[in-house]
Amino acid sequence: MAPPQGVLTGAQAESGLTAIEIKANMTSGGNAAFKNYNNEFAHIANTEERRRLALAEVDRAPFGWYHVRTILIAGVGFFTDSYDIFAIGLVTSMIGIVYFGGSITDSADTAIKVATSAGTIVGQLGFGIIADLLGRKRIYGLELIIIIFTTLAQALSAQSAAVSITGLMVFWRIMMGIGVGGDYPLSATITSEFATTRWRGFMINAVFAMQGIGQLTAAIMLLIVTAGFKDSLSVSAKASECSTNWVCASAIDKMWRIIVGFGAVPGCITLYFRLTIPETPRYTFDVDKEVKRTARDIEAAHHMDIEEPVEEQQASWKEFARHYGKFRNLRVLIGTALSWFFLDIAFYGLGLNNPIILNAIGWSGGSDVYKVYYNTAVGNLILVLAGAVPGYWVSAATIDTIGRKPIQLFGFFMLTLLFCIIGFDFWNLSGGALMALYTLSQFFFNFGPNSTTFVIPAEVFPTKYRSTSHGISAASGKLGAVIAQVVFGPLKSRGADKTLAKTDARWSNPWLNHIMEIFALFMLCGFLTTWLIPETARKTLEELGGTEPATPREPEVSPAANPEKTGDRESS
Repeated sequence: MAPPQGVLTGAQAESGLTAIEIKANMTSGGNAAFKNYNNEFAHIANTEERRRLALAEVDRAPFGWYHVRTILIAGVGFFTDSYDIFAIGLVTSMIGIVYFGGSITDSADTAIKVATSAGTIVGQLGFGIIADLLGRKRIYGLELIIIIFTTLAQALSAQSAAVSITGLMVFWRIMMGIGVGGDYPLSATITSEFATTRWRGFMINAVFAMQGIGQLTAAIMLLIVTAGFKDSLSVSAKASECSTNWVCASAIDKMWRIIVGFGAVPGCITLYFRLTIPETPRYTFDVDKEVKRTARDIEAAHHMDIEEPVEEQQASWKEFARHYGKFRNLRVLIGTALSWFFLDIAFYGLGLNNPIILNAIGWSGGSDVYKVYYNTAVGNLILVLAGAVPGYWVSAATIDTIGRKPIQLFGFFMLTLLFCIIGFDFWNLSGGALMALYTLSQFFFNFGPNSTTFVIPAEVFPTKYRSTSHGISAASGKLGAVIAQVVFGPLKSRGADKTLAKTDARWSNPWLNHIMEIFALFMLCGFLTTWLIPETARKTLEELGGTEPATPREPEVSPAANPEKTGDRESS
């Protein structure tokens, strides 16, 4: 077990520093998921030596349960984010039954779905910038509090004479989106700065892979509540009948509130660990201590009446502009931002409309309302289990060996090919063939750019600008998601024919083929912008950020080679 805060270890007691001096070197925070590396070396008087030892400990530590806990605590945020984002695609039809007489209007459906992405852009940019200015520790957990509160608010929302349900849901989902957006740069940056070099790609990818578990849980929750209200749902043959039947409508109203409200549970479980995080070792040594040292130098310069005080090292907009004024740096930011933008146009354009896709390929519908929701839940489970979840974890398992850039290039290539096949041969493909192709596209989204566009921006930028740059890249992606939703909504049903739809569900949304063709073009654009991004595997964050030259590194110490040291790490 690690000693309590302020209690000196044997090494600290023998360091020659007084207890007051050691305590002055310490920082607050630390728990079972996030270790305070700074305090382990607080007895080292020289700051540079303390930094070198702490970062070496981070970079070369063997993978263990400490890293698993880090993944789980950071990953729960993405579980919650994904659950909340994708659950709304399953419940808008329920809101349509309760408040719209059977079917939600296209404008209301689009507004509710776009709201989260719009708020997410604000959160990604805002939290990204603040985390670089104030530090990761000060605001980590705030975004989760926002998600928890707004999720519960949605579950308790009801229409009134003054406010429509659409207006309420849009407001609360924009607010929730701010929290969701904040989780992107914060969790990515924090995981990256706590990760060992050899396993960094896996750790960041595994955090993001919790999105797949969130999608899976959303489908499972739909299946559970559908089974729970089976008798009430079976009394109505279709949605319009259910909306006028009190028993059926009451059951649907309870169902969507349970599904949405469950999204707050995981966040409540892990909030403590986020609020008690220590500052990341990189930010502590490369930004926070540097700012404090510079402040002391400037103060000393003023006391000595020096006309030209020491230049400030704190990150500023001027320094940010100077850094990205160099094309070699700007090129990387353009590559990460545009790749994410092109990806999310297709990823969210399809992901938030899974029920529509399932209907078009014949994997939804039924003889009564119960069968409709049961088939929708099972269809989503098939898509997620066959495509999304395996894709995330295959990416996590191979990203440190194959590399980030090859996975992203291959993913964009396969998605371009798949969307071309679906789009140009849409009317000749059977429902089973469409289901297989759509499932493959889900796999290559996640064993491809959906994972790597999250991982690379967490590694490739300097510590001073890492969170801001990740936020800019992620916000570019969400801008693509907003565009996809705004365009996808009105286009999907263009030329719809209810008569023909009775024999072929694709006539309910006859423009799906053209939308797939458009998505294929964007995937090709993503393939091209990926060439602007460098490979980040097996390099330290300092090498990637340009603050240290590339140097040969010692091989990672195996647990068997140094059991005592490993035990110390695991017990912390």
